[in-house]
Amino acid sequence: MRAKTTAVVAGLMLAATACGGQSGETTPSTSAGASSAPAAKSLAGTTIEIAAKWTGDEQKNFEQVLKAFEEKTGAKVNYASTGEDTGAYLGPRIQGGNPPDIAILPQPGLVQQYADQKALKPLSTEVQAQIDQNYSPYWKSLGSANGQVYGVLVKAAHKSLIWYRAPAFEDAGAQPATTWDDLIGKTAQTLADSGTAPFALCAASGWTLTDLFENVYLSTAGPDNYDKLSKHEIPWTDASVTTALEKIAQIFGKKEFMYGGSSGALQTDFPTCATQVYGQKKAAMVIEADFVAVSAVQSGAKVGEDAKIMPFPKAGDTDPVILGGDTAVALKESKGAMALLEYLASAEGGSVWAKLPGYLSPNRNVSPDNYPDDLTKQLGQTIISAGDAVRYDMSDLAPSAFGGTDGKGEWKALQDFLRDPKDIKGIQEKLESDAAKAWKK
Repeated sequence: MRAKTTAVVAGLMLAATACGGQSGETTPSTSAGASSAPAAKSLAGTTIEIAAKWTGDEQKNFEQVLKAFEEKTGAKVNYASTGEDTGAYLGPRIQGGNPPDIAILPQPGLVQQYADQKALKPLSTEVQAQIDQNYSPYWKSLGSANGQVYGVLVKAAHKSLIWYRAPAFEDAGAQPATTWDDLIGKTAQTLADSGTAPFALCAASGWTLTDLFENVYLSTAGPDNYDKLSKHEIPWTDASVTTALEKIAQIFGKKEFMYGGSSGALQTDFPTCATQVYGQKKAAMVIEADFVAVSAVQSGAKVGEDAKIMPFPKAGDTDPVILGGDTAVALKESKGAMALLEYLASAEGGSVWAKLPGYLSPNRNVSPDNYPDDLTKQLGQTIISAGDAVRYDMSDLAPSAFGGTDGKGEWKALQDFLRDPKDIKGIQEKLESDAAKAWKK
């Protein structure tokens, strides 16, 4: 579900030798800035344990990064998989006084949680130097708690995408959009007029709707307001939220824009909506992250040919780039743990990882030229080009009772909004009521 990252497309993106005809296509650049590699350290005889949720090809690729670190330092690194429930794995080990040296956490909220439990170790000056060189202040803040830096974002998932079925566009004479107005007034309307539903929405679980809202809100309200809303420093009844919901209502309010209408969308889960686009060929677009590639390929589509992407169209003054990601933290204070974190935070470590399929780096000094295929290069370039305007998934930053629980909070309110897109004021009042309760707890 929302925990999936770019790595679920490992092995699939290699098929994307060209994205062809996409709006916003960019030429990969060289490194975004100068960055020094970590000094070689002799760690012979040192054993480091690192725990993360990854398995299968994702784990194998990460182990290649760990192998490069071993060859550089002489250390031995043992990998342990936490499974999808990172907290259930780490909790007993922390309580038992035997945590791994390093854990990679799938949500920024866990950094604060473990910091409050006094389970995390502050990063060394060498690790912090790599963070300052390679990451924006925003990413540094996501790895911090109570004014102390504890973690580094080592891996990203790109959530500001619209996937489309190229043959449907060609048959209708539709073009990828660069602005929200073009998406609604030209692209979607042209598709609807041709008899093809523009969008397949997977609203049976509300997380896909939060992703849609976050992209529109970041674009219309800007990064500063995005930060304030994500911390509940402005209310959900704010005029900036009204503007974003009015934009989204331009889709929700037109039955012909959604395959199955609102009732059908509310009964469709992910990845069924992607199957409706690429397998059943009932709709032309699905608004979701890079992991749509899995369902597209399973439906027989070829990524980069009939399954293409456009960057999420600009709905305001900001080009939206929303990321999910994984943050590495130290649970033991050891020379080996800090050396490995320094390596993972560096452009050197990120570049090793970027050469493998299924990875996107939030490190601004990892050149998109490292990526193994054109589609991933395009996504990597988008992250770098967005600069300090990149933001983390807002619902993942919220208390889970508001931003991450099925049938409650933001998920439920946005589903209700899909049912009745005219009641913007009522939805905002419900969002604010639920948010106030969640933050109070």
